[in-house]
Amino acid sequence: MSPGTRLERYTLKHPSEVLLVTARTADGDDQVAIFRGFSSSLTRPTAYDPDVPVLPPDAEILSIDRLQGPYDPANPVYLQQGLSWGEMQELLINLGL
Repeated sequence: MSPGTRLERYTLKHPSEVLLVTARTADGDDQVAIFRGFSSSLTRPTAYDPDVPVLPPDAEILSIDRLQGPYDPANPVYLQQGLSWGEMQELLINLGL
């Protein structure tokens, strides 16, 4: 299962959280918001089809912020900031994702 899919499933299990993912892809750096199972790029166009992955499987995840949802960019409420992919994987494994 790709990292993007795992993170989307995490937000389905935690619908009051938003994940802000900073990643490096072949097209350059990107910031992706993931909320209630859906991903949306904050820096580039997002495909209309939700089956098209926003984070490609080979994306390098640089950091993940966990925020209280819904996300308000003017007043974000952080639960955790700057998680590495390894730290997030521990949370995912504990949830069976």
